[in-house]
Amino acid sequence: MRLQRLDLEEVRRLGGPAGAAAQVRALVVGRASVAERVREILEHVRLEGEEAVRRYTRELDTAGAEPGPLRVSAEELDEAIKELPLELVAGLQVAIANVALVAEAGVGHDRTVDLPQGQRILLREVPVSSAAVYVPGGRAPYPSTVVMGVVTARAAGVLDVAVCAPPGRDGQIDPVILGTCRLCGVERVYRMGGAHAIAALAYGTESVEPVDVIVGPGNLYVQEAKHQLSASVGIDGFAGPSDLLVVLGAAVGVGQHEIRLAALDMLAQGEHGEGSLVAAVSPSVEVCDALASELSTLVLERPTVGEAQCAILQLDSARAALELANAFAPEHLQLIGADVEALAHTVRAAGCLFVGAQSATAFGDYVAGSNHVLPTGGAARFASQLSPRHFRRRMAEVRIGPAAAKLAAAGAPLARAEGFEVHAESMEARVRENGEP
Repeated sequence: MRLQRLDLEEVRRLGGPAGAAAQVRALVVGRASVAERVREILEHVRLEGEEAVRRYTRELDTAGAEPGPLRVSAEELDEAIKELPLELVAGLQVAIANVALVAEAGVGHDRTVDLPQGQRILLREVPVSSAAVYVPGGRAPYPSTVVMGVVTARAAGVLDVAVCAPPGRDGQIDPVILGTCRLCGVERVYRMGGAHAIAALAYGTESVEPVDVIVGPGNLYVQEAKHQLSASVGIDGFAGPSDLLVVLGAAVGVGQHEIRLAALDMLAQGEHGEGSLVAAVSPSVEVCDALASELSTLVLERPTVGEAQCAILQLDSARAALELANAFAPEHLQLIGADVEALAHTVRAAGCLFVGAQSATAFGDYVAGSNHVLPTGGAARFASQLSPRHFRRRMAEVRIGPAAAKLAAAGAPLARAEGFEVHAESMEARVRENGEP
């Protein structure tokens, strides 16, 4: 982990909290664009279908080995559960139940609006017909992503939910992923990953049914494919490297347990690998020094932390620290210490907010009930965590009735002002049909 310190003088030189936030963001260097390569992959899948998907799977996932059928059989899903340790199944069941309860609370209800002219508008929320959850491969399986995506889609009312995950060099998906799919009630699972998997889900192939919405994290190729296909299929957002900001109040004692907990939370986020960004800010120079020391000690015995970028900043007050947090708009924001916890209500931009020393971000990744598919790279300024809203559409149902006369009198001049004579005629015809002048 690469650690950078910014003291009060450096923060002032950068222009205050907003400038310091931009400086910390700049620690993660943007990767070379993969847009052209992804565009090529999407076009091949669109034109060649499954043949292209299987070719890219051999090239990018199985190291040349012939992949099995794209769709995983029901028998394989059933067998996978038998391979899972009982404590893992128990943990998954807790996660499934908690995520479902939180997601169900976010499902909106239909609402009727009666307007002054007499017309009625019914705002209806309806789920999409089908959705897919992309589960990334890499160093380890991610069953928690299956839970976050599938359970939330089910709570939104989506009946047809598919999962895809890249196969390993043996051509298989990890049994932990398959078993979790079965626990979540998924019947469609595909052995494919990368940009070609996103293309197959958007366009459809011989054995891959197209879906309405694709969600889930993935590498830069996956995210670029989602971006390029966003006019053809719904997506949850563009997910970049993970990030965490911990705000420690001056009330946190230098020798207290909270310092170690904050350090562990930062190192835990560093496990997401190269490109991850972890930062801490405090109005206390003693707290900053103690945290830097704790990080330096703990990282030596934790080889999974990887090459995350790290920064520790000192600001002159708790309110300035929260101002920096809002400018930084972190994926995860953690507040530790009575003085900063009291300012939780001032947070405007965070993917998920964790308040108190016991509220480790890792709980949110697995079993707290909140969703771990979150906006990254500062997108928390305008985007939200994965929720039922990503799988539902709001549709207006319009009933005009006797209100047509009043509305035509208002609408026809507007239509004529825009040069649309038949629009005006269409509205005024309703008045004549009702026998009104």
